[in-house]
Amino acid sequence: MRRLSAAEARRVALAAAGLTTARPAATPNLGHVVRTIRSMAVLQIDSVNVLERAHHLTLFTRLGPFDRRLLDRALEERRIFEHWARMASFSPIEDFALFRPRMESRAAGDWPRMRELSARAPGYVEAVYQQVVERGPVTVADLEAPGARRGPWWGWADGKIALEYLFACGRLAVPFRRNFVRYYDVVERVIPSEYLDGPPMGLADAYRQLLLRAAKAVGVGTARDIIDFFWLRVADARPLLAGLVADGLLAEVDVEGWRQSAYLHPEARAPRTVDVRTLVNPFDPYMWNRERVVRLHGFDYKIEIYVPAPKRIHGYYVLPFLFGDDLQARVDLKAERDASVLRVRAAFLEPGRDGGHVARELAVELGEVARWLGLGSIVVDRRGDLASALRRAV
Repeated sequence: MRRLSAAEARRVALAAAGLTTARPAATPNLGHVVRTIRSMAVLQIDSVNVLERAHHLTLFTRLGPFDRRLLDRALEERRIFEHWARMASFSPIEDFALFRPRMESRAAGDWPRMRELSARAPGYVEAVYQQVVERGPVTVADLEAPGARRGPWWGWADGKIALEYLFACGRLAVPFRRNFVRYYDVVERVIPSEYLDGPPMGLADAYRQLLLRAAKAVGVGTARDIIDFFWLRVADARPLLAGLVADGLLAEVDVEGWRQSAYLHPEARAPRTVDVRTLVNPFDPYMWNRERVVRLHGFDYKIEIYVPAPKRIHGYYVLPFLFGDDLQARVDLKAERDASVLRVRAAFLEPGRDGGHVARELAVELGEVARWLGLGSIVVDRRGDLASALRRAV
């Protein structure tokens, strides 16, 4: 069995995630955006906007300053599609067929809210579907009887529950968003026929392909790392990994310091050196599996958005700083748009790193972020052991 050093595994993972590729020298265009999403396999969507929405930050990490409207264009021009790959996500349009069997396998019984709605209002969901057929694209506000919200966040109205269920099952799709609001239409009017009308794929075949997509996106990972990437069902996915190894589509390897064996994608490469300087947001695919991040970098990360303020260790919206081939610092950032300020509310250095060097490079990257967001200045607060050095560098 091939053995990888810890450093090799880290470089493989960074390269597979698209974090070692140089940012475009010219202004990124639509092709750059689509190719980046294709190489990542999935781009998670998130609404938190304290700095910038996560899907835009993830692209910025790889492309540098880009026109955020390009992502809307990619969706509207059917270069990508929105679905529940993991959480709400964008994927390349050509991968639609791989996810469709999982969509179609979803049943109302899997959703407690759908069970309750179906029992309380038989026929309501189909009535909503018919409204979309006749009037789409629509939002929940366009429905004839959308119902009332039952609380904040996930306290959805009946109409939202019905639309989301139909979307999750693949009967509806998203043609576009406006002001982050999702619009729904029947899938046949959204997904191009060449991706919708191909030969049907069984769930097992789809899982095999998704496991390969996931393995390519992580480069090297344990069974859990790969299965977790698309939140596949472990009982269905794990037996398929052995078959992919037997078929020569994945290689089983041993990684220094890892307690479990790992799987290496045949296209994975370990650059000899990695010279990266970028911020990585908590919804970036590279950060999804926190235990894997510990294995790769010794970097223990927890998103603290939902932690009460007095109990937060590092801050509300903390981004790791990737410099060289390692995660070397973390900063709590906020875009104060009214004041045109990028505020660093806290800055922390990882143990054993060169604070002066890291601070200088981090200051350069923060300048790139500020310019991209149209913010005129950077203000560094005093919290954190890197704050003083970063304030001087800024």
